[in-house]
Parts: sequence; structure tokens; C-alpha cells
Amino acid sequence: MSSRGLILGIETSCDETAAAVVERGAHALSSVVASQIATHARYGGVVPELASREHLRAIVPVVRAALEQAQVTLADLDAVAVTSGPGLAGALLVGITYAKALAFANQLPLIAVNHLEGHIHAVLLQERENVTNSSSAQNAGAEAVHEGEERENSPEQDALALVVSGGHTHLYLAHPSAGTWRYRLIGRTLDDAAGEAYDKVAKLLGLGYPGGPWIDTLAQFGNPRAVPFSFAQVKTKAHLAGKAPRTKAAKTAPIVRLDPRFLFSFSGIKTAVLRYVELNGLRTEADARAARLYPQNPGSERAVATPPQTKEEAQTLCSETTLNLVASFQHAVVGDLMKKTFAAAESLGAQRILVTGGVAANRELRARFGAEAARRGVRVSFPTLALSTDNAAMIAAAAWPRLLTCEFASDTLSADPALALR
Repeated sequence: MSSRGLILGIETSCDETAAAVVERGAHALSSVVASQIATHARYGGVVPELASREHLRAIVPVVRAALEQAQVTLADLDAVAVTSGPGLAGALLVGITYAKALAFANQLPLIAVNHLEGHIHAVLLQERENVTNSSSAQNAGAEAVHEGEERENSPEQDALALVVSGGHTHLYLAHPSAGTWRYRLIGRTLDDAAGEAYDKVAKLLGLGYPGGPWIDTLAQFGNPRAVPFSFAQVKTKAHLAGKAPRTKAAKTAPIVRLDPRFLFSFSGIKTAVLRYVELNGLRTEADARAARLYPQNPGSERAVATPPQTKEEAQTLCSETTLNLVASFQHAVVGDLMKKTFAAAESLGAQRILVTGGVAANRELRARFGAEAARRGVRVSFPTLALSTDNAAMIAAAAWPRLLTCEFASDTLSADPALALR
């Protein structure tokens, strides 16, 4: 291994083609993401076949751009890392096939990375960069003073990780062990992921895709307590023992092995929003917005209306009743995520919480989690906004411990859409 410890990361699990070069798991030299939002927006969600085609078009120029941005060549790399699952099978195969060819042609080790582990390492990457920058800023005389504080805030400590995105809502206890990381599933969603609920509610209300940014923006203009949404305590059923969940990470511990206090369910609030829309006459308003964003013939050449670019413009699209509904929905979802995450942290004695995934970019979630963590005396960390959504820097960062321990993928590596994190 060269002294630089450079890893090229490749991520194609869903609808973003991404590549990045990360040095020693602690410094991102480049991060390039080709988004497919424009392709899928007219359908109000990701179309797997279209996603695979777009990955095929983008993978070569994206990797080339990542190398150029990092000012390195393939000869400078120490390994290639790629997402092997969970995700869309066709999308995953594009990245895996290209990474295998690249590694073979350049005689580089190939490292398979779980997408969920990547999201956790997005936070750790940010923390490692902060520690490195802090250490560089200190002079020799101040190093001893800050040594204890740096050790206390080290990224290499046990943490409770909430991975919350369009495809996942999972709680893991992350534990550094023998130079690498191990994970224990603490809780998960039984049906929809939180981000999926955001997208579906946004589509129901005739808003743009992805739904998370729209709802987060519009929630600022509504009353979060106008609609009294609530979440019932999830109860396990005997007939669900061993039943695979509907989320991407299907090969996880059976439901009966998990504490019901830490199980999530977002299908109910989705239905509650639908009923509220119907009972309060919001259907016509929502249909009008939907017709503007999702034309009847999405395959035609007719241009799709562009979502508003400012908060003020977005606000004018919705009535006060809709704004209150959006604010109440977000308040309830964030509250449920908070309640169960902090309950799990208290139960496990965790003093450190990592919140990551696309929903971790949510403004209200960050503010409320931060305030609650401060009240409890618990440390909570988030990735940067750029690292919250799918990216390849997090994949390369997660691969670094595996490079050190020589945990390489075999030649038979293939996509595992339901890959579990352990």
C-alpha cells in the first residue's frame, strides 16, 4: 500500500451515480455525483430500469471527473471500493461491474461496502476531517491541553446510528473492533422508510420530487400542531416471527428479536394524511399541483413544470390548511424518530448518536435532535448536507478499515439488493 492510502469509491445503489477519492478514510479529495432527479421527477419516484440506464451513461465520465478533481491517476490508488447492496439490483450491478473491471485491469484490491455502513461513515468521515483540521491548527504548546478533549470526541468510539433515508430507517449500535467496525441492529421500520413517507405524502399533495426538501421548506409556514398526528406503540405479532420486512435491507434480524420500543412504522401516518386530504377538500388543490408537475403523458416531449425555486414561491402554491398539514406531518415524523432514537440511546447507555442518510439533511430534524441531545448531555453528529444524500465519499471512507485489515471482495462479487449490515 502506498503512503497516501487512496481509495476510489463508486456508488450506484439507487438514482445517483457517484465517485470519489478519499485519503486514509479521513480526507475527501474529490466527490462527484450525477443526479437523476430530472429523469425520475416526472414519475414522482425512481423508475429502476431508467436508473440503470442512466448509471450506464454516467459511470465512466463520473469516475474520470473524480480522479481529475482529486488530481490523481489510477496508478496512485490503493484500492477500489463499491456499494454491493442494499439497493436496486440493476443499478448496483452497473457500479459493481465497472469497479471489478477497473480493479482487475489495474491490479487493485476490490472492497465491497454495505450502503448503510457507507451512510454511517459519512458522519465519521466528517468527524475525522474535523479532528485532522483541529490538530493541524494547534501549535505544539497547545497539543497537550487538547489531547483529552480530542480523545473524548474521537470518531473511533461506540455510537448509536440512526440511518434515515428514502429506503431505510434503521437504528444500529456501531462498535469499532480490531481495526474495523461491527454493527448490531437495534430497531428498524416495519413498512415504509421515513424518507419514503415524505416522498409519498409530497406526491399525494401534488408537490415535487423528491418530497423531503419540499415538505421541509413548506413546513416552516404552517402550524406544526394544527393536525394531531400520533404514532401508536408498535406491537410484535407471533405470526411475524422471521418475516422479511418490506425495506431494502430485508435480511435482518426477525422482528421478534427486536425491542418493540425501537420499531418504526410510517404507513399509518401516510394513510392519515390521505384521509385528512379527502375530508378537508384538499384533493382538488393537490390534483391541480400534480397536473402541473406530472403531465398525463410523461413520455412525451412536453416540458414538465419546474418546481418553485424559492420558499416564497413554494408558499403561494399551497393553502393555509395544506401548509398546516405539511408542518404537522413533519413535526410528527421527526418527533417519532427522536423519541425512539433517544429511548434506544438511554437503554443502551450510548453517549454518542450519529444521524445520517438523506433525511438527515432535514432542517427541523437537525434542530430538534440537537436541542434534545444538549438537554440530555448526549453528543449528536450529522454529516454535511452534501454527504447526507447518496455519495461515493462515504463508500471510500467505509472501505478504509477494510483495506487495513485486508477484507477484500472475491471475483464472484455480485449485487445483493437485500444485503444486511452486521
